[in-house]
Amino acid sequence: MLPQTDSNRGVYPQRRSAMSAKRSASRRDFLKECFSGAALLRASGTMGLLAPVQQAALPAKSKVVIARDELLRGTGSTVDSRRMLSLLDRAMQTLFDRDHAIEAWSKLVRPGETVGLKVNTLGGRGLSSNLQLVEAICERLQEAGTKAGDIVVWDRDSNELEHSGFHLSTGASGVQCFGTDRVDYEPELVTHGSVGSRLSRILTQRCNVLINVPVLKDHDGAGVTIAMKNMYGVIHNPNKYHPNGCNPYIADLNMLPEIRSRMRLTICDATTAQYEGGPAFKPEYSWRHNALIVSQDPVALDYTGWQIIERKRAEKGLKTLQAEGRAPHYIATAADAGHQLGTNDPSRITVAEA
Repeated sequence: MLPQTDSNRGVYPQRRSAMSAKRSASRRDFLKECFSGAALLRASGTMGLLAPVQQAALPAKSKVVIARDELLRGTGSTVDSRRMLSLLDRAMQTLFDRDHAIEAWSKLVRPGETVGLKVNTLGGRGLSSNLQLVEAICERLQEAGTKAGDIVVWDRDSNELEHSGFHLSTGASGVQCFGTDRVDYEPELVTHGSVGSRLSRILTQRCNVLINVPVLKDHDGAGVTIAMKNMYGVIHNPNKYHPNGCNPYIADLNMLPEIRSRMRLTICDATTAQYEGGPAFKPEYSWRHNALIVSQDPVALDYTGWQIIERKRAEKGLKTLQAEGRAPHYIATAADAGHQLGTNDPSRITVAEA
């Protein structure tokens, strides 16, 4: 059973009016009340290291949108919620080729569907899914017709969510936020290839639709951890799947029907990113990229994010991930004929700036 809480203390706002003044005031009140405390970039030397996979069955190009705002934080260190909402709107309009953001969200999620936002809170306040980004996603979902009570923001552990600034909430009338530790995992193993795991009951019992909200960062074993590896937070035994650079485990995990059938979109938080020392937050290796990376193809998004990290590593005088023996080979595996989760072929990835 979930613990009883005051339904008025939900972590996200109810549906807002169209009046901009009211929306801005509500968003400020929301953050104050609900949150505790708180062109494709190719790196030289990386192309060709992981050969693009030929995929005759997937002729269409995959679209990845990179939206940036150098003034996202203004003159301070905190992301401006109004600029974040505008940045998200530009990304969604560009990805779905719509004139208005609500049209894009209406295309993605239908009223009556339950939506899970799988965030990443391993990095604490320094390197977790941004609070203002999650709030903006919830706002737009509600404006597109999704009820607040049909949205849950979640990760594996409630303490990690709180440590990252999220306010836990299980009230039935508002957006909910809690970890799998509150509801446990399914008792039965589900398997694909090298993976056999129990899945979070939040995924299996609370979500028709999954929106992935990972962070752009380096990983000491896998090379990078972005969209696909964020699904390690869905299973009970992620520690089992780290040998060999997490390959083929990441690809096999994302093939599970319970994950693949629900996955609609990845919104990668690249407002603060990390190019070395991950997955834990190392401020000396992080930078303010002030960007979102958005796609419905998690393989293309991971490939694009990998190139951004390699570019930053080159700027800092570091070796490529290949030279360090930890190139993200799982990306090519996810694109191969046995998985076909997306494409890692740059000639079949359209990168659009927004």
